[in-house]
This record gives sequence, C-alpha cells and structure tokens, in this order.
Amino acid sequence: MIRARAVSPVEVAECYLRRSEELNPRLNAIVTVAPDVLERAREAEEQVMSGEATGALHGVPMTIKDTIETGGLRTTSGSSVRADHVPAVDAPAVARLRAAGAILLGKTNVSEMALTYESDNPLFGRTNNPHDTSLTAGGSSGGEAAAISSCLSPAGLGSDLSGSIRIPAHFCGISGLKPTTGRVPCAGHFPPSTGPYSLGATIGPMARSVEDLSLILSVIAGYNAPEFVSAPMESVRSAQARLSLKGCRVAWYTDDEVSPVSESTRKAVRATVSALEEAGLVASERLPPGISRGPQLWMALFSRAILGHLLEMYGGREEEAGTFVRFMLNSLASVPPPAIAEFVNAWAERDRLRAQLVEWMTEMPLIVAPVGASHAFEHGARRLEIEGQTLSIFRAFGYAQTFNVYGLPAVCVPAGRSTEGLPIGVQLIGRPFQEEAVLAAAFVIEEALGGWRMPPVALSPAGHNPL
Repeated sequence: MIRARAVSPVEVAECYLRRSEELNPRLNAIVTVAPDVLERAREAEEQVMSGEATGALHGVPMTIKDTIETGGLRTTSGSSVRADHVPAVDAPAVARLRAAGAILLGKTNVSEMALTYESDNPLFGRTNNPHDTSLTAGGSSGGEAAAISSCLSPAGLGSDLSGSIRIPAHFCGISGLKPTTGRVPCAGHFPPSTGPYSLGATIGPMARSVEDLSLILSVIAGYNAPEFVSAPMESVRSAQARLSLKGCRVAWYTDDEVSPVSESTRKAVRATVSALEEAGLVASERLPPGISRGPQLWMALFSRAILGHLLEMYGGREEEAGTFVRFMLNSLASVPPPAIAEFVNAWAERDRLRAQLVEWMTEMPLIVAPVGASHAFEHGARRLEIEGQTLSIFRAFGYAQTFNVYGLPAVCVPAGRSTEGLPIGVQLIGRPFQEEAVLAAAFVIEEALGGWRMPPVALSPAGHNPL
C-alpha cells in the first residue's frame, strides 16, 4: 500500500501510535517508544513521493524485543542494572530491518534477563495477554507478542533459547519463527548468545501472518562475519515451496514422554494434521528420536551458563534483582556447579542425538508438535495442573525447549482454541535451514484454520478492527 501510494508512511505511523496510546496502558506491551518515529515516517514518505527506490519494508513501523540492541534507543533486558543502557549501534538483525526501510516504533517488554515464561520485570512490570488480561502474554518475548496480536505493531523481532518466540506467539494467537541456529545473526542480544547459548539461541520474526514471517526472515537472515555460528542464506520463497509440499511426509505427536498436554492442545495438533492431509501431505503419528531427552539436555547445556551471566551482572548489586533473578542467585549458594565432564558429556549426547534426528528427518522432513502443555496461564503461576498431573511451568514447555537443543527451525502458528476461547498454537519443525518448507506448511495451516484473530481487548467499541 505504501509503494502504491494508497497510504502514506506518516498515516501508518500515526495509526499505530494512536493505537498504542489507546491500548498499551491496559497491556503494557511497549515499554519504550522511539522518539523519532514520525520524523522517519516523513522521510520515508518523501522518498516514496520522489520515486526513490524503496526496500522490502519501506515505511513499515516495527517493534523490537527489549533484549535486542537498538542504536540510540535504550535496551534494558528488563533489568534495573541496565535501566539506562543505550547501545551505540543496532544489532545486525535490526540494522538489516532499517536498511530495508523499516521504521523503529519502539521496544517491547520482556522477563528480567529473558529468564521466564512471563514478561514481568522490576523496571516495567508485567505484560497482560490481550485475550484475557488476567493471564500472561508469555515470555520472554511476551511484550512483542501482545503488541502484535493487539495491533500496536505490525510485526517485529523476538529471540528464542527455550521457546521465547513460540510460547508468547502461542499464548497471544500470532505466528512466530525460531529459525535454524545460525540463520539469523544473534550479535547484539543481551544476555549474549555466546558459549553454550550458541547451540540453541536465535533471533527471529513475529507477526500476524506467515507471509510476514517469510518476508522479514528474508531481510534479516544471512551471514555475519564476526559470529562463529552464522550461515549464508538464499531468499525465502514460501510461495514456491508450497507447490512442492504434496506427498511430503509428516510425523506428529502429542506426548513427548516427559509432560502430558491438555485435551485442547491435542485437538489443535489433530486439526493441524487434518489440514496438512487435506493439502496432500502424508501424516503419521510417530515420536521422533531424541525428543524425550530434549528437556533434560536443555538443563544440562544451558542452565549453568545462565547462572554465570547473572553472577557477573548482579555481583554486588543483588538488591536490584527481581524476585526470580534473586532466587536464581540464591540457588548458587546451595547447588554446587556440575563437573565440566557432565557438560561435555551432555554436549556429545546432544550432537549424537541431533545427528540421528536429522537423519531420520530425511524420510520424515516435517514434524508437528505442541508448543507446550497448556494455553496461557495466570500471572504469577508457578505450577500447572494438566491431565491430573502437577507440572512446573518450565517442565510444561519442554516441547518448545527440545528444538532449541537440536537447533532446528520451528514455527508456531495458531491452530485452535481452548474451552475458554484462548488461542492455542502448534509447532511445525523442519530440517536444518529448511525454513521454506516449514513456513509453507504453516501457511497451509493458517489458511485452513483461520490464523490470527483480533483479541477481545483490542476490538473497537463497534467490534471491528480499527486498522
């Protein structure tokens, strides 16, 4: 519409700013608004009117998770210790968005140090779910998911080490992609995606449509020279990939042999499988190799690295930590660190199981799985009751963590509703660097099952989308 001059970048920016003024006080999704939004929009409008060449995202306002650095705009990671941190330069992924013409709209709320599945921190407080404000929007990219779902933002960037893109997308009824580890540069993220994190951490797009995920991925993906884990990428062509899905074999499961899932979750997975079969894919219920070990390997590989970051950052400033970070710091005094041999053995097991899984996927290149055991939960919850079992919040979402351990591309797409009417997403997982196939399958699900729906809190008084 901007390229066709049907709408100006200024009109678009003003629309989203008004929307944020109206709804953000109820949601607390956007925590910092870029002060130059309208100035950048006017520049974009002048370029359109003068006939200058425009990028793929020219004039489109976008939000960025507050763990991803934005030059000249504060990036706090939800920590009081970083309350005044203003990066000098953009993270590579943000720089690529700007180079494609995107306008930075603002930063979105996170859990403190991106640690929990609830976006709540000492600096900004909690983000509410736009489908029910008594529930969490998820974490750690919960502010991003809530902003996109309620049309405070068209799309943006999240990050994912343990489901932090997919779980908020699932809770808020949008789509989110965790790319293959290394497909999108992770430089400029805090906590840093280095050391053990480099096995499973990634930055990825979040949006209301799968086509938008594909477009944004094509902009932000590609090699970044300073990073050890970084890969080149051809352009994403999800439309063409859809043409080749017929006959593709799909494995699906609703039991990872670690945690049960709700009946509503099972129904969403079955609806997904039916839609793929209608499109000509061939599905069978099978548990892929290595899946049941994923959550345990996540803990073995990543948990100690997290504690190391906290010790370094909060040493001598423990009183500034929030409740969960303080709990983590206190745990260091009572739990001895694992021997280095334990970590090395876990890494070797991870590599062995990943090789088996990737080889298995030559015959079964797509996997459908739950994102987690349940839909969005109440603020402050620590445990969930699922199918007669009591689960910790972290254990309940091992379904997402597993694919960080193995570094595979995974997209969350809306696929159903709970009995309370809350969104339920499913995961579609592919072989390494096969984002095209994953997004193509997600597009089939979106078309068949309806995709994103405007959440109740975001409806205008007349009951329609004001955008």
